[in-house]
Amino acid sequence: MTRRGHPAGPTGSVVARALSMLDAYHPERPALTLSELARHAGVPLSTAHRLVADLTRWGALEREDDTGRYRIGLRMWELGALAPRGQALREIALPFLEDLSQVTRENVQLAVREGAEVVFVERLAGSRAVPVLTRVGGRFALTATGVGLVLLAHAPAELQEDVLAAPVERHTPFTVTDPQRLRRMLADVRRLGFAVSDRQVTDDALSVAAPVHDVRGRVVAAVSLVVRHGRAGPRALAPLVRTSARGISRALAG
Repeated sequence: MTRRGHPAGPTGSVVARALSMLDAYHPERPALTLSELARHAGVPLSTAHRLVADLTRWGALEREDDTGRYRIGLRMWELGALAPRGQALREIALPFLEDLSQVTRENVQLAVREGAEVVFVERLAGSRAVPVLTRVGGRFALTATGVGLVLLAHAPAELQEDVLAAPVERHTPFTVTDPQRLRRMLADVRRLGFAVSDRQVTDDALSVAAPVHDVRGRVVAAVSLVVRHGRAGPRALAPLVRTSARGISRALAG
């Protein structure tokens, strides 16, 4: 998964340094020491101490009493819930996602595009779902996942060119990295109305995704089903995903 960076270092602004500290957190690093935060932000320990104290008082960070490490505070969760492309979209889409999850008992995902990345705003894991690398709030490149291919196919042409001109990370032997093949895949997404990511992220998963439109017809999100490779094919999954996506689109328009 990709991560966003923030300008920091001794010459960066106070806000940039604080953001760099917050950017240090990751699902595999949920609690960090003051020294680790200082190192990630590229600031002296004394500066990090002042910034962390401010962030803790505001509620962005919380200090563990037993270890002295710092975790993300609830105030950040409260702010994140106000993001209109996250929480509001999730609330509208959730009934349709739950229906799709109950019918298939597979992984159901909802994502939006931010710049050249996918941001996952919801994921429901079914009772027989294949393990996936994605998580709510997590980011991924646009070229590998089903939702990413949908969002890239409907992104501005300039962004598409920038993404296709950059190196594509290979996750499995099946990851498509050739720009010309990716162009053909994006054209198929626009023509067929859905995307297929076959073992591109993990070698045991198949993803089928469809676009979600707003009232003006713009693609604002994508919904996907992720199943174990070989369990079902795109032809069987695509109608289910497209029906869910159309339901969300109608709800957004209403």
